[in-house]
Amino acid sequence: MRIEDLKPAEGSRRGDRRVGRGVGSGLGKTSGKGHKGQKARSGGTKGAGFEGGQMPLQRRLPKRGFKNYPFSKEYAVINLKDLSKVEDLNVITPAVLREKGVVKDLKDGLKVLGHGEIKKSITVKAHAFSSAAQEKITAAGGKAEVI
Repeated sequence: MRIEDLKPAEGSRRGDRRVGRGVGSGLGKTSGKGHKGQKARSGGTKGAGFEGGQMPLQRRLPKRGFKNYPFSKEYAVINLKDLSKVEDLNVITPAVLREKGVVKDLKDGLKVLGHGEIKKSITVKAHAFSSAAQEKITAAGGKAEVI
């Protein structure tokens, strides 16, 4: 048996209802839509939230707060414990981390977080650092440089 031989069970599929094909079909003339009126017309429904011309609820309620979504920055994050995966380098940059496969997508930049420990003194270049990460890097004798 091949995929092109597969077909639905006998009687499980019904053909489309053909409206407007004569009085004997039961759906002739007005095609089951009755006489005139909004619902008899093509495109004859109003959108979701329409309240018959009354001001819709979503427009009546007050809007509050500040929406930051067009301006927010989403960082690719990495912890100090993950920096230990990059051996034999004194300078760690976002490009190096992408090359090694530690970070897949840089998004709006790289942020280094302070989970884990760092043993050797290295220079880390990133777009942002948490305060804990910055303290741990400098305590180990390294430098945290903001790009």
